[in-house]
Amino acid sequence: MSTPQQSPTQQQAPGASYAGYTSPIPITRTHLGHALASEWTKIKSVRSTVWTLGVFLVLVIGIGLLVATQTADEDFGNVPYTVPAFFGLVLGQICLITLGVLVISSEYGTGMIRTTFTASPQRHRVLAAKLIIFFAVAFVVSAFAIGFVGLLTESMNTGGGNKAWGGTVLMGALYVSLLGVLALAVGSMLRHSAGAITAMLGLVLVPAILPAFLLLSESMQAIGEKMLEYNAPNALAKIFGLDNENPAGGAQLGLLAGVTAAAIVGAFVLLDRRDV
Repeated sequence: MSTPQQSPTQQQAPGASYAGYTSPIPITRTHLGHALASEWTKIKSVRSTVWTLGVFLVLVIGIGLLVATQTADEDFGNVPYTVPAFFGLVLGQICLITLGVLVISSEYGTGMIRTTFTASPQRHRVLAAKLIIFFAVAFVVSAFAIGFVGLLTESMNTGGGNKAWGGTVLMGALYVSLLGVLALAVGSMLRHSAGAITAMLGLVLVPAILPAFLLLSESMQAIGEKMLEYNAPNALAKIFGLDNENPAGGAQLGLLAGVTAAAIVGAFVLLDRRDV
């Protein structure tokens, strides 16, 4: 004798509990920790992370050590031992900018972002997890590279250095990491790898080049001086103590933090307003 089939209204949903039946499948509420675990798996699994961070380490440590071998003890009387890392960071920051864009734009390019948002419908949680994981990775790698160069430079020059350099490790790593986070936010808003990378390179390079032309005009001289003071290379130079007038670089770091925060807000707003 055949068993009558249940109608759709009589079928029990997965995980539901009715009289006489309890689903064996555990039900767990998702939270930010799940999104963080997912984004960590992604960022450590893709080749772009290995290549960009590998090139970053080669540039910062390699160029830093090349510069350090050309220095003498008396060169570090007023500057920290991490100064050689500055020359590598000027180029290395482009690697973090590129990786920041690719962390999110690559998913839009391949269409995998649909799968991501299907698995985690709360889009703001996905973007927050990407920002947190990327910043943590970028900061740790940057701090390691700068600190490693500082330690090796100090071992090469046993005398003359009397300036603490721990702060430059933290501030230098924070600055380039924020640049990468800004790139991630721009990538989220533009959703296109080439466009976002081009926009970020323009944001970094144009303020470093344009002042040379603006300073030729008296009416534009004030703008040129401000742009010269706050562009990325000069900001890093101030952080590493290469500018005697304002060696701390706190104002430049604060400006970058403000711009990055505004970009993150814009990314969250557009994420909820636009379709995938």
